[in-house]
Amino acid sequence: MTRALWALEPGRVEFVEEPHTPLPEGGFRVETLYSGLSAGTELTFVKGTNPAVLTGWDAALGLFTGEPNGGGYPVRKLGYMQVGRVTEARSAAVRPGWLVAMTYGHRTDYTADPRADRFVRLPEDLDPLLGIYVAHMGPICANGLLHAAADVHGGDVRSLGDGVRGRKVAVVGAGVVGVLTALFAAHHGAAEVVVVDPTPSRRATCRGLGLEAMDPDEVDVGRALKERWRHGPGDHGADVVFQCRGRSRALAVALRALRPQGSVIDLAFYTDNAAEVCLGEEFHHNGLGIRCAQIGRVPRGLAHLWDRERLSAETIDLLRARGADVRERLVTDLVPLEEAPALMADVAERRRHVVQAVFTVDGGGPSAGSRSYR
Repeated sequence: MTRALWALEPGRVEFVEEPHTPLPEGGFRVETLYSGLSAGTELTFVKGTNPAVLTGWDAALGLFTGEPNGGGYPVRKLGYMQVGRVTEARSAAVRPGWLVAMTYGHRTDYTADPRADRFVRLPEDLDPLLGIYVAHMGPICANGLLHAAADVHGGDVRSLGDGVRGRKVAVVGAGVVGVLTALFAAHHGAAEVVVVDPTPSRRATCRGLGLEAMDPDEVDVGRALKERWRHGPGDHGADVVFQCRGRSRALAVALRALRPQGSVIDLAFYTDNAAEVCLGEEFHHNGLGIRCAQIGRVPRGLAHLWDRERLSAETIDLLRARGADVRERLVTDLVPLEEAPALMADVAERRRHVVQAVFTVDGGGPSAGSRSYR
């Protein structure tokens, strides 16, 4: 039997036993070593605030219907940052013993069908734990840089650095998405990178990674960055802002810090209303743009060159350069998978703070007791 973590209803997360799926021709089976927690997106299912469980979705029209979604729970898949070891394969393209990055959710093992499941083989020189970022989370952040590049160069994007190289960059939010995005920007030649976050421990993480950090509760970020970054008369502020914190207040900070006719590249997932985003202020008077850069789409016209595989390769490149620092500074908690429901409840209720929690399964880390780095 497979043990999988489900959200049965708001506030109730439990393991459910499922029978093993028969191994199809061309398929393979993996045992989980590491499973990363997305403390933003996943916890919206735990809290019951995710639109997918609140209202219906018309996929053909791309519209939420506003009607109750009776089929929202149980949520059978939580999580999208898994590393597994191949134990069995009926495919010449996959071999037992390989370590692969996938997105199958928190569970002890998984039966994959290559026709439906994407996987990335992890190189031998990469710390396997860091593989949690390779299939999905890293590409999310890389796609943000890709959108910034397309904003400058349209369809002629040659490198992820095309939107940040030599430019003044602000990143709002120092969770996993914000920190990885800031590291991508620095790695690809940004002239300066400033990360904005109200949490002291997260700012400390940024500084430990060599990134400048600013507290929006202590400093008027828009004024500070516009007084510092002057491009010409009436032209002050960040060249590009990556918005990586799922609060409308954070979007307001991002717009305020941006130079005229610049763009906020938005990587956040919002579940609150946008009362603090006053579109008649900087957005209107400075001619600003907001570009949603979620991983479901790369910029129009670039899909033939910049697919998910290339974004994963860019992630591996970053982790080769900064992996030791990411492991030390960003991964705050290693917790056995059986403790996942308790940890998720604690984080959802703000009894515990994590940046990157990683659940471990036998062979992937500690087998008993949790380890917190902070």
